[in-house]
Amino acid sequence: MDRDWEDGDSDMRLRRSPVSIQRWEPQDLLNHLDEAMSIYAKAMGYPAETGRAHAGFTATHTARRGFRATAALAGDELTGFGYGYTTAPGQWWHDQVLQATAGSDSSEWLVDSFELCELHVLPAWQGRGIGRQLLTLLLQDLPERRVLLSTPEGDTRAWRLYRSTGFVDVARHYYFPGDSRPFAILGATLPLRAHA
Repeated sequence: MDRDWEDGDSDMRLRRSPVSIQRWEPQDLLNHLDEAMSIYAKAMGYPAETGRAHAGFTATHTARRGFRATAALAGDELTGFGYGYTTAPGQWWHDQVLQATAGSDSSEWLVDSFELCELHVLPAWQGRGIGRQLLTLLLQDLPERRVLLSTPEGDTRAWRLYRSTGFVDVARHYYFPGDSRPFAILGATLPLRAHA
């Protein structure tokens, strides 16, 4: 897992990356919570205070059913992370998606589904295939049949990653409380398709 693709001038070239991708237990994420929330804020373009405020939510998520996490480490530096859990009624995000899909067949996506809650890479480390490796390891051998996530609308690296691995529209241009940007809710059937 130490090799990834990097954009060249007009070609793609294989290169070595010093990043180690690994699975984390809940306590591992808790031990690195400040670093993870700093990455979350930087990757999402939020103020640092937003990341610090989000830490409490993330800590409670580690106790949810089906929780799993992955991390990207360059030596001792956390450069990216991802985590999720089995989505269930009564959870804030689950109920937001239920509202976003009300009156459509899309609410079926919430049955037997894993919520990809966070997947972020430090901006300076983006474009090296780290997000794809984090995503692949995180979703490998899940017991759930589907995975759901939300991501800001727009042509971003995250958007292209999700599309390339088989994510499709569940709901578009949804506004979550507390964020002024529109989000897309995307879903994929597991296992993810291989990158073409």
